[in-house]
Amino acid sequence: MATVALTKENFEEVVSGDGLTVLDFWAAWCGPCRSFAPTFEKVSEATPDVVFAKVDTEAETDLAQAFSIQSIPTVMLVRDGVVVFSQPGALPEAALVDLIKQAQGLDMDEVKRKIAAG
Repeated sequence: MATVALTKENFEEVVSGDGLTVLDFWAAWCGPCRSFAPTFEKVSEATPDVVFAKVDTEAETDLAQAFSIQSIPTVMLVRDGVVVFSQPGALPEAALVDLIKQAQGLDMDEVKRKIAAG
């Protein structure tokens, strides 16, 4: 599956539904972002049941601010509308694949109970 360019206009539609979305917050001028891009694309093609989306932090400053992005690239995983992982820095392919498997294995009812409990 090709990656989706995420904007504030399509954000809710892409991220708020059920399932897993992997976000890459990046910028064209960022060397590590450019280095991570092929890994992100490769894993997206190998994982068709997961949505992969890229947020250009220069064009989508509102989204970057909403998620308090201070360093790029930042990888974020959203499952069933809940942010379950966020970390700045490019990930190696194996780490990204493992992270996705961990997120897919989460008991989201338990996660939501913990959030509700504060």
